[in-house]
Amino acid sequence: MKTEFKFSNLLGTVYGRGNLVFTPDGNSLLSPVGNRVSVFNLTKNTSYTLPFAHRKNITHLDLTPDGKLLLTIDEDGRAILSVFQRRLAIYYFTFKSPISSLAFSPNGRYFVVGLGRKIQAWRTPSTPTSSANGELEFAPFVLHREYGGHFDQVRHLSWSGDSRFFVSSSKDLTARLWSLDPEEGFEPTVLAGHRQQVRGAWFSANQESIFTVSEDGALFRWEFVPRPDDDVDEPSNLNDEKWRIVQRDFFMQNAKLKCACFHPRTSLLTVCFANGLFSIYELPSFSTIHSLSMAASPISATSINQSGEWLALGSSKTGQLLVWEHASESNILKQSSHLDTMTTLSYSPDSTRIITGADDGLIKIWDVSSGFHIATFNEHTSAVTASAYSKRGNILFTSSLDGSVRAWDMLRYRNFRTFTAPSRLSFSCLAIDPSAEVVCAASHDSFDIHLWSVQTGALLDQLSGHEGPISTLAFTPDGRYLVSGSWDRTIRVWSVFDRSQTSEVLQLTSDLLCVTVRPDSAQLAASTLDGQITFWNLSTSVQDSGVDGRRDVSGGRTLTSRRTAASTPGTKSFNTITYSADGTCLLAAGASKYICLYAVSTLTLVKKFTVSINLSLDGTQEFLNSSAIMSHGLPRDMLDTEGEASDLDDRIDRSLPGVKRGKDATARTLRHEVRVTGIEFSPAGRSFCACSTEGLLIFSLDDTGMEDFDPFELDIDVTPQNIRTILKHAEPDYLKALVMAFRLNDRNLTRQAYQAIPHSAIPLVVRELPPVYLGRLLSLIGQQMEHSPHLEFALLWVSEVLSVHGRFIKERHGQYASELRAVLRGVDGIGKTVRNLSERNAFEIDFICQQRPKQNGNHAMNLTAKSHSLENRSLMDTEGDDGEWIGLQ
Repeated sequence: MKTEFKFSNLLGTVYGRGNLVFTPDGNSLLSPVGNRVSVFNLTKNTSYTLPFAHRKNITHLDLTPDGKLLLTIDEDGRAILSVFQRRLAIYYFTFKSPISSLAFSPNGRYFVVGLGRKIQAWRTPSTPTSSANGELEFAPFVLHREYGGHFDQVRHLSWSGDSRFFVSSSKDLTARLWSLDPEEGFEPTVLAGHRQQVRGAWFSANQESIFTVSEDGALFRWEFVPRPDDDVDEPSNLNDEKWRIVQRDFFMQNAKLKCACFHPRTSLLTVCFANGLFSIYELPSFSTIHSLSMAASPISATSINQSGEWLALGSSKTGQLLVWEHASESNILKQSSHLDTMTTLSYSPDSTRIITGADDGLIKIWDVSSGFHIATFNEHTSAVTASAYSKRGNILFTSSLDGSVRAWDMLRYRNFRTFTAPSRLSFSCLAIDPSAEVVCAASHDSFDIHLWSVQTGALLDQLSGHEGPISTLAFTPDGRYLVSGSWDRTIRVWSVFDRSQTSEVLQLTSDLLCVTVRPDSAQLAASTLDGQITFWNLSTSVQDSGVDGRRDVSGGRTLTSRRTAASTPGTKSFNTITYSADGTCLLAAGASKYICLYAVSTLTLVKKFTVSINLSLDGTQEFLNSSAIMSHGLPRDMLDTEGEASDLDDRIDRSLPGVKRGKDATARTLRHEVRVTGIEFSPAGRSFCACSTEGLLIFSLDDTGMEDFDPFELDIDVTPQNIRTILKHAEPDYLKALVMAFRLNDRNLTRQAYQAIPHSAIPLVVRELPPVYLGRLLSLIGQQMEHSPHLEFALLWVSEVLSVHGRFIKERHGQYASELRAVLRGVDGIGKTVRNLSERNAFEIDFICQQRPKQNGNHAMNLTAKSHSLENRSLMDTEGDDGEWIGLQ
């Protein structure tokens, strides 16, 4: 099995905190998600996550006007400058203090940041392609100027259209006008007059006006005008011109203004309030265009694209992201995260969807290819504890602490069956047999296993035998046995479909946490509280081997822990384990920042995957840091800085004491702890998904095998130029070009060589292809079937490969298991595409036939006679003189 899994995407969460940024073309939206950045393509309905990560949560990000460079800054003021189009981080820098605002100049040469009460202007670093020697700079960040004058934190920065001036707004109730370089006759100007902190300030399109908004809902328009005649307090002077308030407007809302954005080209101002209401005004007339509510929670960030058509809104409290088009009053994008920790996940049989459940009682369905969630179920009234997808049919089963097990129809997205126990129990685990006829669940409150019939919903039986709470359930893939694990240190193997429902007991040395069965139903793996993973033979009920994973899983200490990660007892076990699709590897994770991949045959640790390096979470640090401990013994990060906020609403704690989960406004912990609550391999075997504190992490082989430079049997003659020359030859050698492309392992080059082969040459190329390249050819065909419109071309390749190399592949089924699953997934996708197209064509033909114009009787009879004569002629002339098929034109 291949083990080169790399981080591919982050699902399950769409917005954390910080500002939102549109790309210059307005088609994509950048959203900070924890210590990473997710990019949502609004025209193609796809999303991806940038591969680099910060050490703490991102608070500010911005793009250069040309969209080439992306600057992201975290809570500590550490910045990463990346090439956005290539998704590559090139420079790392620290501002040595937290940043409160960030803005690039319209010409892209400078950017300004707010550091507390100061403002700094920096020169934009050059990329390797734009530099003279094509290399990276040693010190790319150069400080241009520093500005001081505010008496409190700078909250917002905005540039003028000519990149000569910028305006800053602060918590000291003022806005200030600055020049990037000294200008003749210009002095920095203070715009004072607001009664609460200024949330934003912007220039108009002609730069003759400045608009400022404050937290109390006041909008001021400033212009550079002479002193009014009725102003008798100051001596008259003909040249006495300065920035003065020429218009005052008020939004008249009971809630405080949280954020705002202004689009100079269309003169549209968007303001968002703490009650979830957002309004769009046209300036300077101050006429209301729209006033809508996004949610009951406050809106944290807002942004508008360059054309002024789409408005992006984000709420950090509910993890919600909305892109709204005000012209058509429709949602372009509406995504939301789970409100609490995700507890379970399940793959659909075709690997196209992932189903997640969380402590908030919600069940969400995520599309793997697009990264968007497509449906949400909220019938459960308490935390969802387990989920399972049926192997046959589109049925999803979930269990919850509300005492119910529900069955969902994944075609119609509805709950069609609910299973309950005779007495009220909180179910903690769930399992279904492969035929999806029997569902079973167990609880920590009762030591019995409940079995229901999916067809009738009736309770079939209660299996008794365990002497402690049952923690895990699993059916063998062949459907013969039900395996249950309990805290009484035993595993029971039940023959539930036999006449005598007997169970065989497997004794362990510690409390059982998780059980999984190998896909061939020959082996059982069990994880216990002491960090051991034991392997049992199901046919003989004898322990085959075991792995001590305490040293492997230990990683990360909490903020208040006085021990290092290696000696912390709470992270010494695996809470979830799963077999790979071919059964050769075992994936294990728990309350740690590491995911361990073990080889079952050799019992060795193959690879460790890091869940997160985010220091904003508990459990990511491994060693004690005495410099972070204050004199009274508490860590510096435990200081409650929110309680010292100047706003009264931010200081009031309205949380309910003692409540930790549920749909309420309760307070959670100050810092979330990194852990993995669920993990599963995709049925195709090309990726696996981990349910973590930060979201749904997808590690995949597909995004790395064909993108990274991974040469295979490389010679000096194997170059892209030689491959293109072979393809352009009068008599091209297609097999040689394809093999050379496989050796270079370049995605674009391999696709070019693959598509250049004519369909008549496919049989010859497949017969002459060396078997060592068969796996790469199958992977290429599977990828092309998913992304290429040439459906019949791909099916010809599949048919020829299976007919020529079918016996060879069958003898080595385990070696080509993942490639075959990718091909099967592509064939299923083509089948769905053709089926949908055929149904749509049938509907269109029926519609056209119904719209046939009425004609007189004689003309209709003539048409009927002509049609009959054409049919008879076609039946008679189907074969020519030489016996070739002619058919109808």
